[in-house]
Amino acid sequence: MPLDCREMPPAPPDPHRVVALVAPNQELYPVTSASAVFGYHGPDIPQHYSFSLCAEHPGSLPTTLGVPIHVDSGLEALDDADTVVIAGWTLAPSPAVLHAVSRAHTRGARIVAVCAGIFIPATLGILDGRRASVHWELSGELTARHPRVIPDDTVIYVDHGDVATAGASAATLDLCLHQVLQEYGTAHAMRIGRQLAAGPHREGCQRQYPPLPTTGPMPDSLASLLEWLLSRLPDQITVQDMADYSGVSPRTLTRQFAEQLGVPPARWLLERRLAATRALLEETDLPVETIATRVGLSSAVNLRRRFHTALHTTPAAYRRSFR
Repeated sequence: MPLDCREMPPAPPDPHRVVALVAPNQELYPVTSASAVFGYHGPDIPQHYSFSLCAEHPGSLPTTLGVPIHVDSGLEALDDADTVVIAGWTLAPSPAVLHAVSRAHTRGARIVAVCAGIFIPATLGILDGRRASVHWELSGELTARHPRVIPDDTVIYVDHGDVATAGASAATLDLCLHQVLQEYGTAHAMRIGRQLAAGPHREGCQRQYPPLPTTGPMPDSLASLLEWLLSRLPDQITVQDMADYSGVSPRTLTRQFAEQLGVPPARWLLERRLAATRALLEETDLPVETIATRVGLSSAVNLRRRFHTALHTTPAAYRRSFR
């Protein structure tokens, strides 16, 4: 049962402090996405984060939704932030904003820039010589203003640890869940994702948007197929089985995956199986052989081989790191 906002519990004793820096005419989707991941999830899910807003000029701020939001805190809120979410901005941030973000980054805060928010770390030089996910509409402007940044308008996000970028607002949820996964493990991230009824978490290498087709209609959504695959992880499913379920040829299905997800069908399915493996290793004492059967990797030998190739560690070592 969702908690009434008037009954929001206090933050945990020593939370990871996430502060979203917002601006006038703020798009709300990336802000609410970050809040949904880093906010309160009820008594059954450990609360590791606190989430708040700040603005250069606190008070009532207009939004693209047509209704204002009220922000109490100014830039001083960034002084003790562990993660700064920059959820959209102007292309020419003010000196005060640049100074506050630079001070936070120098102190060790993680900078998460979404869409036009990328222009703040780019202006500060934090992205010089580094690849950054940028919205395809802003790629040319970023190159013109900050030629030392390496723009990538094909992937949904890029994470360098101290700074992460997401090209599109719709990737905010994926990038925030990615941070939770890195800090508190796959199982915790998956638990939050399930509560939010989010789609399967997308890795940063997946495509930011599907390219326009040269002929014919855009590919149909793969949502139904992906949900079907997730419900049948233990089964040995081939690309032909996926194509039969979708009513298309294997070649067409492979093309749809490449266009919409940036990976082949078998690769996508393997990534989901490895994610389920990580969750079971973190949360249970099940033998590796049992986990292999549950996630559809057939044998402990196959699971260990796939796991080591993907994560450069063994299932046993991975499990010990979470105990």
